[in-house]
Formats: sequence, C-alpha cells, structure tokens
Amino acid sequence: MNSVRARTDRILDWLQRTDTDVLAMQETKCKDEQFPYERFEELGYRVAHVGLSQWNGVAIASRVGLDDVQIGFEDQPGFSKDPEVDPALEARAIGATCAGVRVWSLYVPNGRDLNDPHYTYKLDWLAKLRADAHAWATAAPEQPIALVGDWNVAPTDDDVWDPAFFEGKTHTSQPERDAFHAFTEVGYTDVVRPHAPGPGVYTYWDYTQLRFPKKQGMRIDFVLGSPAFAARVTGAEIDRNERKGKGASDHAPVIVDLDL
Repeated sequence: MNSVRARTDRILDWLQRTDTDVLAMQETKCKDEQFPYERFEELGYRVAHVGLSQWNGVAIASRVGLDDVQIGFEDQPGFSKDPEVDPALEARAIGATCAGVRVWSLYVPNGRDLNDPHYTYKLDWLAKLRADAHAWATAAPEQPIALVGDWNVAPTDDDVWDPAFFEGKTHTSQPERDAFHAFTEVGYTDVVRPHAPGPGVYTYWDYTQLRFPKKQGMRIDFVLGSPAFAARVTGAEIDRNERKGKGASDHAPVIVDLDL
C-alpha cells in the first residue's frame, strides 16, 4: 500500500471496481488504532491488521469470512540493528482463514544491503517462514494455503528490467533467490506466472528516475499457493494500470481468481 491512510480512497474504489473478495495488504504504515476499519466495514469487509509504528504493517480485508486470525507465524524472527538489544518482532505477517482458504499477508524484510544485518535477517525470516509453511501444508494437505505479498525478491533475471543494474544489490542475490525457490521445493507454486508470463511483466516500479514510464520495474510481489490452493486457480493478472495516476502506490495489485 505504501500507507493505507494515504490511499484509502484508491483502495476502496479498486475493491469495488474489481469485485474482490479478499485483499492482502502490506506496508500499511500505521498502528492498529490508526487503521481506517470503518471505511472497509461500510463496504462489507472485515479487517485484521497488525501495525506497530509508521513502518511495516500488514492486513487482510475479507467479505467472505475472517477466522482464526494469527499475528506472526510460529517461528518468525525479530530484528535489532543493535546486537546488544534483543530482537523485536515486526509487523510483517498476519494470517486468517477466508472461505476455507488460509491466507497469509506477508511483508518480507527488504535486506537493505548485502553487508547489512538486515540482509541476514531477511534470509533468516524467509527460512523460518519456509519451514513453517512446509509444516502447515504437510499437517493439512487438503487446506488451501496462499502466501501473499511483497517478497522483496526477484527470483529470476526475467523479473527485473536490467540484471546488470542489480548486480551486487539486494533482491537479486543468489542467497535470496535460493531462499525464494526453497518454497517451490516444498510444494508451493507461483500461481500468477503461468497467467502473466514475462519478461517485462513487473509489480513494482521505483518512484524515481521515471522508472514506471520507462518500464523499468521488478516483479517482487507474489502469490505462492499450496497444492490445494494452486489446484483451484483459474486465472491471475497484475493490475499495472493501478500504478498510474495521482496517489498511486509504487506497487501494483496482484489478482488471483479461484474456482469455488
């Protein structure tokens, strides 16, 4: 979202135009008490949100049920830039069951720089999520599970406008890509790519350097589905047009259609 309060009108308009049942949001940038719950409720959506400050923040809005809400996954690691301060959990993961589908809204740490402690934190965060996600799918293989959100990883060269530009930077390093592909190794599938093939298909464009009109983007937002979820997918798309206009986020919505 890059601030849900700054973009509430756009979000609600988009929900109505697309007739969306469940929306996973990341980077809401507000505390729980600041989230505009009433605006969503007026349209028939229930919302689960976790936000601790003006940074991070994740939410799920659903008009088809919102049950068994869980803030954070079981082994989610925390972060502290000061080694003498205990790591603290950040508002980066929230799960809920919506019409029988277990939805996780995820905001993977950025990593910042290959030599930054945040990069190590990112890799640990992904590894712990992968282990828990594997356990969820193994314990209940009939349960459709969707890992939805901003992964801050471009898993292949086709997912960036210029691989050379990103050499030596985060998002495209081999350890990050390996961490992403580890999810497919335990049965999760990128359910969008078959319906939105690349190259040149992105979900994020930096605000600077005219990246969007120059088509210089990255594909870093994904829906990874368990086998039970992937089997129900009938279509998917990236709503690039929503990146246009006044007050747009720097990310575009990723849409998945399911067979009921």
